[in-house]
Amino acid sequence: MNERLYTDLADWWPLLSPPEGQIERAELYHRVLLPEPTDTLLELGSAAGLLALHLPVSNAVTLVDLSPTMVEVSRGYNPSRHHVVGDLRTLRLGQHYSAVLLHDAVMYMTTEADLRAAFETAFAHLEPRGRFLVVPDVYADGFEETVIAGGGSAPDGRGAQLMEWHWDPNPDDTTYQVEFSLLLRGPDGQVQNIHDQHTLGLFPRNTYARLLRHVGFELVQPDWEDAVELGEVFLCRKP
Repeated sequence: MNERLYTDLADWWPLLSPPEGQIERAELYHRVLLPEPTDTLLELGSAAGLLALHLPVSNAVTLVDLSPTMVEVSRGYNPSRHHVVGDLRTLRLGQHYSAVLLHDAVMYMTTEADLRAAFETAFAHLEPRGRFLVVPDVYADGFEETVIAGGGSAPDGRGAQLMEWHWDPNPDDTTYQVEFSLLLRGPDGQVQNIHDQHTLGLFPRNTYARLLRHVGFELVQPDWEDAVELGEVFLCRKP
C-alpha cells in the first residue's frame, strides 16, 4: 500500500472527512443491514472507522482494513469494536455475520478478479439469508471527470483541506485516477502541500451484477424509501 492517505497521513482523516459527516449514512446503512438488535456486521475496508462510530453499540461490529495505521486510528474512535488488519480479497475469519458492508473500499478493486474475490469474502462470512451491501462511488457507464473538495480543523490548531480530482487517463481499461491535493496545517501553523495519487477500479453496473450472481448472491430491491436514499448500489442476500 503506497497511498499516503492510508499510511503516514492516516491520522489526518478525521479532519479531511469529519466524523459528523457520516451520521446520516450510518443511520441509513443501519436501517438496511441491521434491523434487529442482535444483528452482527462485518465492514470490509473500514478505514478510520468514522462510519462505525455512529452505529449502535448493541450491534456486534467487526472492522477490517488493509492499513495497520488506519486500524489504529479506528481503534481510537471505536474502542469497543473488534478490529482486524486484513486484505478484503483473501480474508477468512472463520466467523459468520448477519450483514456485510463494502462501500468506499470497493473502489480499490482494480480488476474483475479483485472484485470477485471481495464478493467471495463477503459470501464466505455471511449467515444464510445474510445481507450484503455494496456501495460503489462511481460506475464506468456514466463516469465523468469531476472535482471534490472538503476539510476541517481541530481545537489544537491543526487544519486540513482536500481537493480530489477524478479523471480517467485510459477509458479502455478498468481503472481511473484520483489526484489528492492536501493542504495540512500543523499545530505550529506551518502548512504543507501534498499530492497523493490513487488508482481506483472502474466497472460498468452489469459487471457488478454479473460477478455478484456468479459468486452466489441474490440481488434484492431495497424498500422504496431506502432505495431513493441509497442511490445506485447493490443490496444482496446469501441464499
